[in-house]
Amino acid sequence: MFEKGRDFARNNRAQATIFIILGIVIVAGVIAYFVFFADVSNNNIPSDLQPAYTNFQNCLQNDLKTGINVLGSQGGYIYMPQFYPGSRFSPFSSQLDFLGNPIPYWYYVSGNGVEKQQVPSMTSMENDLSKFIEARARSCDFSEFYSDGLVINMSKPKADVSISDSKVQIDMVMDLVIRKGNESVLVRNHKISINSNIGSMYSDALKVYNNEQKYLFLENRTLDILRLYAPVDGVEIQCAPKTWIAEDVLENLGNGLDANIVAIKVKGGDYSLNSKKDQYFVEDLGTNTNVKFLTSKNWPHVYEVSPSNGNVLQADPVGNQQGLGALGFCYVPYHFVYDVKYPVLVQIYDDPTGAIFQFPIAVVIQGNHPRKSLVGAVAVGTDTSLCEYANSNVGVNVYDSNLNKVDANVSFECFGTQCDIGQTKGGHLDGKIPQCVNGKVVAQTDGYEDGTYVVTQAQSGQVDIVLSKLYSKNLELKVDGKDYGGDAIISFNKENGSAVTAVFPRQNSVELSEGQYNIQVVIYQNSSMSIPESTQQQCVDVPASGVGGLFGFTQEKCFDINYPEQSLTNVLSGGGKQDYYVSQSELQDSDKIVISASSLPVPNSIERLQENYILYDNNGLGVEFQ
Repeated sequence: MFEKGRDFARNNRAQATIFIILGIVIVAGVIAYFVFFADVSNNNIPSDLQPAYTNFQNCLQNDLKTGINVLGSQGGYIYMPQFYPGSRFSPFSSQLDFLGNPIPYWYYVSGNGVEKQQVPSMTSMENDLSKFIEARARSCDFSEFYSDGLVINMSKPKADVSISDSKVQIDMVMDLVIRKGNESVLVRNHKISINSNIGSMYSDALKVYNNEQKYLFLENRTLDILRLYAPVDGVEIQCAPKTWIAEDVLENLGNGLDANIVAIKVKGGDYSLNSKKDQYFVEDLGTNTNVKFLTSKNWPHVYEVSPSNGNVLQADPVGNQQGLGALGFCYVPYHFVYDVKYPVLVQIYDDPTGAIFQFPIAVVIQGNHPRKSLVGAVAVGTDTSLCEYANSNVGVNVYDSNLNKVDANVSFECFGTQCDIGQTKGGHLDGKIPQCVNGKVVAQTDGYEDGTYVVTQAQSGQVDIVLSKLYSKNLELKVDGKDYGGDAIISFNKENGSAVTAVFPRQNSVELSEGQYNIQVVIYQNSSMSIPESTQQQCVDVPASGVGGLFGFTQEKCFDINYPEQSLTNVLSGGGKQDYYVSQSELQDSDKIVISASSLPVPNSIERLQENYILYDNNGLGVEFQ
């Protein structure tokens, strides 16, 4: 009996050994399968499956070309930085709308008068292109192959893009399994390379930009144009006051800028000189590429001149020195001060390929003087000089307003340079940042306002960033208690400097987060109001004629000044302002924001229009979350 039990145990052990061996064989087979197919190259794919993979490669190549074109047309960005609006004092938002295509300014002055730079680095361009490819890789069209019985599966892709002067390359890891009947193949590593000069064009764009920041050649040319097309300083030999219509002066200045900025050429570029005077328009910017400079008086701008008397620039005569009256000698000196702010779009282009890289920059003249150069204050366009020295350890924790952990992309910004730190996992990230005092750690993720933390000391530490959740809310506008569907501009200006503006009713929703806002509603109405032509008499004392002038006697001489007729097509007809704290509970528990405004009397004169602006400043708004 004992012997039989021992045989039984021996048989069980033998069976177990067989199962173990079979398991090892199966696991080894699976591993060998994936190892073998992970290393499959394009040349080793079975012929029946090759067309499907070739289709995938063509799809990747087309996506890469599309992404490169977007980078070039949007100033080195595919995913746009946060939008900030301009103001009546500074017309520049953070983006220039060029033929319906928003392009981030590389340099501009914000609505509250702060100089801003948002020059992309090569690394950020590569990251944008990588994200673009990853988002589209699994959207390739395989419909023609599905009908032939092919089964295609794809895992989540991870792309690495490298941009050089003449080439862009993708190295992407993604399990792509293609099956048909008993045949199957797994390709894990995908590499695509195309010829593109996006890298060299970006380098040329940096040369143009840095030259402008160092020498301000656009501002200096603007001063030349200003003195050529508008009265700035001068003397006229006459006894009557000299006047200009300010509207006509500024219109002429805008036309002059349009005509002369586009005439600027870059030394070494593709152009021809028809005369010696054309040489004046040639700039040596350290690059031999083809460059165009564009502007338009239809783009947001500010042209201001002072002193002025309404719409009239007036210079009064001088001639009261003793003895001058006998000679009949008078003169009219004038000096006008201009503030000029307008955008210029810089286009780097390549004729043989049709490729283009463009970015806008703000040109600023303040009080007849160019703005100050930023050289020495800001490091522009390169991240190697700063990001390569990321040697301070930092721990970043990202939360929402309820202190729940949030995953976000984290970067570090200092002196116009952005360094990628990484992405939090479980709301936390350990990384390294450069030692740059007053730099900003920035956390960004969908559905939340960007959060920042200012690093005031160049040392290691912990950073806690709380993100405010964004809520999309529909807008409803009432005027005098009735639903209003006409044109209005509704602005939500937050105390941190951010702003959201809706052009109602075309834009009837906004995204808001908790915080203190100044809400403004401006309603305009079409008008045919005109300011009639008028004549005003201006009298001045001039030296008396004849002998009396020798002894300093004066006489009054009067002149008629004609003011031309003016037409106003739009007039302020309603609205108001209201400070309002938007709470988290209101955002969570509501679907729409109902704003109640009051109308203003329809103006029929300049005096009535001025009264409307006074009433508007004092008008409040009703704000209700429903």
